[in-house]
Amino acid sequence: MQLDLATLRTRNLPRTLAFFEEMDERRLFLRPPTASRSKPSSAMKDKHMTPLSDSRAIVIGGTSGIGAALADALEMRGAEVVRASRATGLDLANGASLPGWFDAQGPFDHLVVTAGSQAPGGGFGALDLNAARAAFDVKFWGSARAAQAGAALIRPGGTITLTSGFLARRATPGSFTKTAMNAAIEATAKLLANELAPLRVNVVSPGLTDTEAYAAMPEDKRIAMLTGAAGRLPAGRVAQPQDVAAGYLFAIETPSVTGAVIDIDGGALIA
Repeated sequence: MQLDLATLRTRNLPRTLAFFEEMDERRLFLRPPTASRSKPSSAMKDKHMTPLSDSRAIVIGGTSGIGAALADALEMRGAEVVRASRATGLDLANGASLPGWFDAQGPFDHLVVTAGSQAPGGGFGALDLNAARAAFDVKFWGSARAAQAGAALIRPGGTITLTSGFLARRATPGSFTKTAMNAAIEATAKLLANELAPLRVNVVSPGLTDTEAYAAMPEDKRIAMLTGAAGRLPAGRVAQPQDVAAGYLFAIETPSVTGAVIDIDGGALIA
């Protein structure tokens, strides 16, 4: 004879009834989850996306030193990177070639100029002003030409980030060319941040950085220079290219930052 719960209740079989009720509860507990509960969220699908995924960046100076470290970091974040420099045939001193070069690249999102120049040092009274002018033509006017030629091709939400140096705001005897050149870049970037808005324009200002720029020095003298400099800095260390690259990433990825100068100098300006 087949028994159901109603029959068991009428026959007053509490133990058997308890068994069936327990089985009922187990079936409820073991019921598989509904399909809606197992769907992956959009956040899970996009967990590998970054603000730079599918963007396109041009790094002038991107084949060595700070520029190469930045290009590597951008690629790790999913950006397509054009690494340009004299080694690839792009010369900032040749202003006439820049418009055509940028037109050939097509639309992009971020322009970074890390390329520098050989700036003459020494006291102002004996300074070779022609050499100083040549340095200006590469770093200052080269940055200005690149910004002018590239700005029209930068897509909405894009950025321009230039490079100065801590001597822009530190009056050090014998550094006339670097001080004037880098201060001019910082002032120009603030003006462009206003004039080119909503395109964002910023500057990264590095201090002494351990790059291959010093590779020609004898190893013992290079180490002595870097160690001595580190001992005078509040941070207790000389920057590595990756440290400075982080400053450019901050400028590129932070939507509310424009007209800013980002110092990455180990505290040189306050030492």
